[in-house]
Amino acid sequence: MRCLTALATWLLALCLGTPAQAQPLPQPATGRIERLASQPSQFVDARHVDVWLPDGYAQAVAAGQRFAVLYMHDGQMLFDASTTWNKLAWRADVALSGLMQAGRIQPTIIVGIWNNGPWRHSEYFPQKWLPGLPAAVRERFTREDLRGKPQADAYLKFVVQELKPLIDARYATLPDRAHTFVAGSSMGGLISVYAMSEYPQVFGGAAGLSTHWIGHYPPSADIPLAAWAYLRDHLPEPATHRLYQDHGTTELDAVYAPFQLIVNQVARDRGYTDQGLQANFMTRVFEGTGHNETDWAIRLVQPLEFLLSRERPLR
Repeated sequence: MRCLTALATWLLALCLGTPAQAQPLPQPATGRIERLASQPSQFVDARHVDVWLPDGYAQAVAAGQRFAVLYMHDGQMLFDASTTWNKLAWRADVALSGLMQAGRIQPTIIVGIWNNGPWRHSEYFPQKWLPGLPAAVRERFTREDLRGKPQADAYLKFVVQELKPLIDARYATLPDRAHTFVAGSSMGGLISVYAMSEYPQVFGGAAGLSTHWIGHYPPSADIPLAAWAYLRDHLPEPATHRLYQDHGTTELDAVYAPFQLIVNQVARDRGYTDQGLQANFMTRVFEGTGHNETDWAIRLVQPLEFLLSRERPLR
């Protein structure tokens, strides 16, 4: 019970966060960050977007290099623990830099999209799952968890129609699907898989760490069943996409295993495979790890290398 109480506090703090105007610019251990401050949108509330550029970016661009792009959710938690509410961070810059320096992944930049505080659940919960819920469950969940305003489709319109064209115009990107990826944890894992499924022509791969397939706590069958039905019909063509999923075994992750196993089977039924040289699906269980940025930081190299492999580029 004490663990679940602490976890509830963590989830509330992650959703509420720190006011955007009070947040200093993160100082990454490698590379540098440019902030698109209070980025406006006609679809959702304005929020900061932090763009991480690797060391030597300007020189590489001058030499003709162009970069893949990894869009990541909960952007205020990605780089610098001194600026986050819980003093933890993904250290995404460290993981990505190490892999690039080792020649294991293609040159890449990160676009860290800040979450919208108390509207995080509303923006990250896949909106097209709602019709698959029983009417009473849907009404209660929309009212209580989504604050009466489902916004995932609007959020993805912001990312795809407004933010991505801006990033591609401002930075030396490879804008095609084969070089555009999306990743997140918990609810951020849900919106990442949803983004690839809704916009398969835009995103070539998605990674969900500790993906919150239960949708809300305590778990019930209703939301996972709606999720599985959607994935069965909408996961994109496996020959041209990659899907990464994982979870730990402690904290909130302790309840994920049976739900993730069904997701894994749905993906395999759709033609995704984790076998052989053409593997386009990776699923992992990390024993003894939980639902926090420290554990995600430790294993981040695995989804990054899987999605961004230099040796096995997407078609």
